Amino acid sequence: MREADLDRIAAIERDLYTHPWTRGNFADSLVAGHSCWVVDADEVLIAYGVLMVGVGEAHLLNISVSREAQGRGLGGRLLEFFEGRSRDFGAHAMLLEVRRSNDPARRLYMKAGFHELAVRRNYYPATTGREDAILMGKDLA
Repeated sequence: MREADLDRIAAIERDLYTHPWTRGNFADSLVAGHSCWVVDADEVLIAYGVLMVGVGEAHLLNISVSREAQGRGLGGRLLEFFEGRSRDFGAHAMLLEVRRSNDPARRLYMKAGFHELAVRRNYYPATTGREDAILMGKDLA
């Protein structure tokens, strides 16, 4: 991911989510040195993700596939890529949060071997109030 990608990423975010990450959130992730990657198809950015790695632990902060590229297994392949990056950084576990209502993403994560660990109450902004997040994790050892 580069600064030049951020406008396209922000456009995908706005299309996918009612409460998207902002261009600034992605710019901050780049400045912070997070592992930020994009997927291009025919020179068009179609997917991206942001991984934060700390002492022995990786936290997937964002993983998204543009609406027009969904349904082709790209999300699963991108998730596998980030698991590999996590191992490269020496992480023994990978964590992520997902909206309780996001059944397709939860199924993807469970299929990839993630388990539900906890509920973060009122974690996400929602159209009416707040929504819980499910904290999911996977042992990478």
